[in-house]
Amino acid sequence: MSVRRSLFAIAVLGSAGLAPGLTPAAAQAPFRLGHVLSESHSWHVNATGFAQEVEQRTSGRVKIQVFPGGQLGAETRVIEGLQLGSVQMGLIGAGSFQTIEPRMGIVELPYTWPSRLHAYRAYDGELGAALARLMEAKNIVILAWWETGLRHVTTRDRVVRTPADLRGLKIRVTPDRMRLETFKAFGAEPAPLAFGELYSALQQGVFDAQENPLSIIWSASFYEVQKHLSLTGHVYGPAALAISRSAFQRLSLDDQAVLRSAAVTWGGRQRLDSIRADEAAIEQLKAKGMTVTEVDRAPFIAAVRPVWEEFGRLYGPELMGLLESYRNR
Repeated sequence: MSVRRSLFAIAVLGSAGLAPGLTPAAAQAPFRLGHVLSESHSWHVNATGFAQEVEQRTSGRVKIQVFPGGQLGAETRVIEGLQLGSVQMGLIGAGSFQTIEPRMGIVELPYTWPSRLHAYRAYDGELGAALARLMEAKNIVILAWWETGLRHVTTRDRVVRTPADLRGLKIRVTPDRMRLETFKAFGAEPAPLAFGELYSALQQGVFDAQENPLSIIWSASFYEVQKHLSLTGHVYGPAALAISRSAFQRLSLDDQAVLRSAAVTWGGRQRLDSIRADEAAIEQLKAKGMTVTEVDRAPFIAAVRPVWEEFGRLYGPELMGLLESYRNR
């Protein structure tokens, strides 16, 4: 399904149950909500709208301050804060939860979804509910699923159309084992590097290539140090709007319901904004001189079958069964 055709149905997808609260709401300091992206990103725009709606609908009982750009620390630090209750809320790329629950790595499996709508149905349905239960056991309540979007490959000199074009290419990837194994399966030479160091590493030729969502490729100005964009779409990344369980339990049942419903509403808007931002980014990157190449996904999907076999054993038959049940819906 094309990006434009996807837009029509997205806003209506999503549902949320109501978890019981244990104590009534009381006057309290504003909740701090941290994320690592910029103020111009759809995460921040919609998190701000979410915070405003929650304050209005709770008559000021629940106030939320949004801290963008890693002001509350990297995602791993925000996750630690959510577990301890020292940070009340976070908007987090769901793959980052692997640091406390390895089975959350299932969200990073390459080429899981035929379209974004398949992913939305899964995360707003039983798969998302199962993952939320895993996180609640770690003292984190997932209010709704948002997104980071699809990841794509950029290169300095080589156009990538097939996995063979990645052979021997030095590519920066995120520091998780499955991403490393995915690009090894493509024949590349992947290595992790802190995101803050990536632009200079590409500029200096330490890496030939990198992979990220389109919004980040644009906002990080990678078009200045990379010539080619290949729309590999190798990973769809969900994001979680989450709250510390201790903070959530301090709220009344009514206020908990407000947070959940507002999180779903603004998550739907964020997904739409993310799709529109992808469309805009492609045109902006072309205008900056990047070549943009569509790829045939079939050989990429075939190349990562061993990755699915290896990591599927880690995630277990229950989660993998749920995931598979949504792939063909």
